Amino acid sequence: MATLRRVHSMTAFARVDEAASWGTLHVEIRSVNQRYLEPHFRLHESLRDLEPILREALRTRLARGKVECSIRFESSEAVQAPTVNTARLAAISDALTTIQQHVPSAVPPTTLELLNQPGVMETQHLDQLAIKAAAKTLFEQALEELIDARAREGGKLAEMISTRLTAVSEQVATVKSLLPQLLERQRAQLLERLEMAKTELDPQRLEAELVLVAQKADVDEELDRLTAHVEEVSRQLTQAGPKGRRLDFLMQELNREANTLSSKSIVAESTRCAVELKVLIEQMREQIQNIE
Repeated sequence: MATLRRVHSMTAFARVDEAASWGTLHVEIRSVNQRYLEPHFRLHESLRDLEPILREALRTRLARGKVECSIRFESSEAVQAPTVNTARLAAISDALTTIQQHVPSAVPPTTLELLNQPGVMETQHLDQLAIKAAAKTLFEQALEELIDARAREGGKLAEMISTRLTAVSEQVATVKSLLPQLLERQRAQLLERLEMAKTELDPQRLEAELVLVAQKADVDEELDRLTAHVEEVSRQLTQAGPKGRRLDFLMQELNREANTLSSKSIVAESTRCAVELKVLIEQMREQIQNIE
């Protein structure tokens, strides 16, 4: 099973959140299959300058897929609400008392006027460096979860492909076992047609016809190539790194040999095997579209 974890799907989702005194961060990363790596970012206005760093982190960890990344930030109500600077207010109160002592006729300010005095009302400033550092750490956690999810899904895809590869090998073995009797049956059918037509052929001409039939029905080369391709697909599933494009190419080659096998088929048994091969190859090809 450990080798199958080397296969990564391109389809996955990850989300992580963090709450702190300055607010809450929400990071989401989702990916689907794509021929190349295609990242898209939706970041909170205050975090826009992080995009080049996050984009590079994606590029070094992922090779393919359409990846949508979202980071939302909600500041806490405690940070948003203004507070009264009691020290500043006390200083203004002392000054007003002094003024009242020296100028008894002075009109004291209203509460609203006091609040409008510079420094009385304060708004706490967000620690942008701390928020950005938390956002980067959270993004790395989400990216790690996404990669783990892609690996788990990739393992399932590899198991399915391995099962189909075994079935392909069984079909190839079936055709190989049928070849001697298929060729003998073709020879018998040709002789029977000649007998029914009351036609006599020169022995050398007859042998040439039989050789021609045998050549047209000979699929040893196709079966050998099918076996080689199956072995290469199995090997690729155990290799590290991206392999989706190579596997897709191998599916094309497998399908090419299956088509040739079908075109050379001379009896129903080999035709059924060729059709089953094409079905198995198509099932693998559909799943390989999701492999990184």
